[in-house]
Amino acid sequence: MFPIGDENPTENRPVMTWAILAAMGLTWIFAQGGGADGTALIKSVCEFGLVPGEITRLAPLGQAIPMGAGWACLVDRSAENWITPLSSIFLHGSWGHLLGNALFLWVFGDNVEDLMGPRRFLAFYLVCGLAAAALHVVLQPASPIPTVGASGAISGIMGGYLILFPRHRVRMYFPPIFFFHFPAWLVLLWWFGVQLLAGLPQLSMLRTDPSGGVAVWAHVGGFVAGVLLVRRFALPDRLQRRLARGVGRIERAYL
Repeated sequence: MFPIGDENPTENRPVMTWAILAAMGLTWIFAQGGGADGTALIKSVCEFGLVPGEITRLAPLGQAIPMGAGWACLVDRSAENWITPLSSIFLHGSWGHLLGNALFLWVFGDNVEDLMGPRRFLAFYLVCGLAAAALHVVLQPASPIPTVGASGAISGIMGGYLILFPRHRVRMYFPPIFFFHFPAWLVLLWWFGVQLLAGLPQLSMLRTDPSGGVAVWAHVGGFVAGVLLVRRFALPDRLQRRLARGVGRIERAYL
């Protein structure tokens, strides 16, 4: 089950949403080889993926993480480690990973941008991505495993959408042929609940497996950041125009 659209028209063109989608695609094709060049893909993930243990320096220097085909990522102390919380947002591990994130951004990003404007939307997107990375590092401070993907930042967009447009309907696709419409609050709270259910058992693994992956908590961190910060980034005049056009009682309470 995944979203394919919503019933929520915008007043402005989502130029920054388009720009972020383009940046994701161009990075995947030109910097990561589009999945066809395994060497470029592995190198990009190793060098510019987020490795919590490199940020905290709790992972042993030189520890190797196998990446297949005779390749491994080595824990190092290079200067670019400090930019990986940001660079990792624009990297992906496969076509499916990229397209899945792009779909969620396409469905939810335009409406959130519509109430922020392009520059504030970009700032909101990056702040949510960094919040997601921060929670991942806090929960896995010694992990030597590189993490990539825009899902933490996009989770923030989804959290913002929940606050701004809870009653607008989202079109959901259930393979192979079923389509349903649900209110956004149900779709997004269901998605958030799935992340929590997937992440809670992994917390107990931290005691016995300090290198195990709990990247799902990056989704939680990004989503919560979006919920908490969205009204600080939304433009008051655009919120007022939204109210003037008529919104539901729940939206009015939030706005």
